[in-house]
Parts: sequence; C-alpha cells; structure tokens
Amino acid sequence: MLTIDEIILTNDLRGVSALRPHVPADSCDRAAQLLLANPGTVLIATGFYILSGGAAETDGPPGAVAIGDALGTLGYDVQYVTDLYGVPILTAMGVPSDALIEFPITGDSESQTFSDTVTRERKPSVLIAIERCGLSEDGIYRNMRGRDITGFTARTDHLFRHHLATIGIGDGGNEIGMGGLATVIPTVPSLVKMPAITKTTEIILSSVSNWGGYGLVAALSLRVGKNLLPTPQAERDLIRQAVDAGAVDGVLGKSTYGVDGLTMEQNSLGLEQLHALLADQGL
Repeated sequence: MLTIDEIILTNDLRGVSALRPHVPADSCDRAAQLLLANPGTVLIATGFYILSGGAAETDGPPGAVAIGDALGTLGYDVQYVTDLYGVPILTAMGVPSDALIEFPITGDSESQTFSDTVTRERKPSVLIAIERCGLSEDGIYRNMRGRDITGFTARTDHLFRHHLATIGIGDGGNEIGMGGLATVIPTVPSLVKMPAITKTTEIILSSVSNWGGYGLVAALSLRVGKNLLPTPQAERDLIRQAVDAGAVDGVLGKSTYGVDGLTMEQNSLGLEQLHALLADQGL
C-alpha cells in the first residue's frame, strides 16, 4: 500500500512530484508531530485568487476546513486567515465569523502592522498555509502562469516570517512554504519560474493542495488513533458550498463543481485512498 505522502502525490498533473527528493519522505507525519507538540491556537491561511475567474479557487478552503475540523476535535482553538475573496467561501463552508480573520489587501508596512496585531492578540502556537500565494523574490505575487496577482492578494506571508512552528502546503511552487525549495523549483519545467520565497518549518507537497491537507489529517489520525478525515461526501458538499459562494476551478477558471481540472469523482480518489490506508491500520 502507498504511504500518505505517496497517495497525495498521485495523479500529479503539474509535475510537483519532481520536488519530492528535496523534502522528507514523511513530511505529513513531521507536520502532524509539529502540531501535536504545540497545542493551543492554530491559524490556517488559505484562499488563492484566480485572474481568469475573478474569484478565489476551490483548492485550499476545503482542505483548510478539514484540517480545522480535525484540530478542533483534538481541542485546538482554530482560526482561519484569508482576504476579502476568501471570506464568503469560508463562511459558506461553515466557518463562524468569530473564527475568521480577514487580512486586508494593502501595502507592505500596513500588512506588517496587521500581522503584528494578529500575532499579539491571537498568540498562535502553529501557523498553517494551504494553497496560499506566497511572495516572489521581486516582491510580486504571481499565479502559475507568472501573471501578477498582487492587487488581489493579502500579504499573509508576514505572519509566517518569524514564527517558529509553521506548515506550508502547496502544489505548484508559488505558495507560502515553498521558499525552502526556491532554488530547485525553477529547474522543473512544468513549475513556476518565480517561486515563493517564504519558508515554513515543514513543507507538504501534493498534486492538489486539498489532498495535502487531507494527508496532514491522515497523519494526525494515525498519531492519535482516530480517523479524523472528512468523508468523501462531506468533501463534495464543501466543494459545492464553495462554488455556490463564488469559488472557481483554479485550472479552468470557471464556476464548476471540481478542483484543479478534476471532476468531483476524480478529486475524491485521494481522500478515498487515505481512508483505505487508515482502515488498513484499524481506524
């Protein structure tokens, strides 16, 4: 049977698997251990703006909610960070307003001030970014095609720069956390040429970022001896809620019930395999 880290890299249409030799083989378990070693408040940042669709995408928020629900079950105080494009999507997916932090889309100094305030008031023990665009070396936020989306992206990188316990989940190289691989990413022809530079303590690579989130939840499940994963039906419901609230498929740029060009059925395969792995372990 495949490992968690192998499952979340199956059906790799983007070529991110080429980066796997440069990260630990047990990246999901390492991230799970980091979380379990730091109880308290966890901030989960997500939401990626799609220029062609004029909205945030369906990859990221479902995985964020899955992680949040799992951590909530384990007693963590979970709060979500996004910008104005992600707020309606997370709200539609059931995130209460008092657990939602809207990071403003503004200048660098103002963003640093906002970040400092959030860190001081919320005192996060761990920060997680899942499919959250990260800053390139030249100070620009770019999508997979290299186009500038700075004007549609809050500078949430500031939250991660000086925190000691952080996790980054991504599938293309331009997400927060991929800074640790910034010299390698441009050597992969199918990945971005101007990668994100913001680093995280642990990195999870996945074919679809949501799958990386589920991989983290599966690793937590093995550590605590309880299946914390959402059911495939629950995941499909989250995607429908996201799309109905305005989210678009990140590859197609269209309002359709799918993720990164995958149909609902294709997208469920990763989660189904993770459930099978946990069942094989008696969970």
